[in-house]
Amino acid sequence: MLGLLRYTLDLFDPRPPARHASPAPKKPGSRKIAPPPVSLVETLSPRPPAQPLERAHFVHPRATREVWFGQARVAYEFTRTRRRSIGFVVGDEGLSVRAPRWVALREIDAALQEKSTWILRKFEEVQQRRTHLDAVRIIWRDGVQVPYLGGPMQVRLDPAHRFASRGGALEQRPGQPPCLHLALASDAPPEHIRDAVQAWLMRSARMLFTERMNHYAPRLGVQWRKLSLSSAQTRWGSASSNGAIRLNWRLIHFTLPVIDYVVAHELAHLHVMDHSPRFWATVAQVIPEHARLRRALKEHPLPRWV
Repeated sequence: MLGLLRYTLDLFDPRPPARHASPAPKKPGSRKIAPPPVSLVETLSPRPPAQPLERAHFVHPRATREVWFGQARVAYEFTRTRRRSIGFVVGDEGLSVRAPRWVALREIDAALQEKSTWILRKFEEVQQRRTHLDAVRIIWRDGVQVPYLGGPMQVRLDPAHRFASRGGALEQRPGQPPCLHLALASDAPPEHIRDAVQAWLMRSARMLFTERMNHYAPRLGVQWRKLSLSSAQTRWGSASSNGAIRLNWRLIHFTLPVIDYVVAHELAHLHVMDHSPRFWATVAQVIPEHARLRRALKEHPLPRWV
């Protein structure tokens, strides 16, 4: 199953807890803090920070501890778990740290300092990604462009037509980007334009996904039984052993090779329901460049539908 991007790091292998361990002393570089009020929570800005990254503040909305990397303050979510090693996750909300119950706080502080360069680098990547997302935010109006099959598609409001009850029609002229004509008034509110474009894209996605699944299923020796469209924010697709496949309709924004990779990925799960070497060997039978296409899926953010 395919999911969206997070940065994770497991630090070290476990060791047995010490007997009668006394509470770890607090270290000047890291201390426990109370969760801030929601109205005061600092979040990552979608624009580049006004100050250098090494002097920025990053505060997780559920932060309970903080650490300083030089002049950079990082307030992070801290959780004790039954896992066997310290784990770091840097996501849109900030830094999350999970650690076994037997690891002393001073060891966690030391681990954070040791990986400070990695953590700050991931924060920078998150900020760059958010800046890119903000740059591709869609303003819903006549003439707006949205990504379609890896390229731009222009949207034109065309109230004089009804398009045989389909709500829209795609015009493709040689040497020009495709143009989607919608049966909407020229002064239609943005949310109506957005909903009409989404409805058309979802219909197009279902037809294309069905075609590609019928193309790859015989080559993988599997049979799918049901296709559902998903709007999930954290997963591109999923497969059930009964032959049911779910694909995110937003894949229609990507190029056909990327779509084919996700389709083949989920169909391969009908053979192997895990991500073992045998699974990837199955995918490689029909998508030899699956590693490159998987990276493309992660590196190209989707437009912001607002």
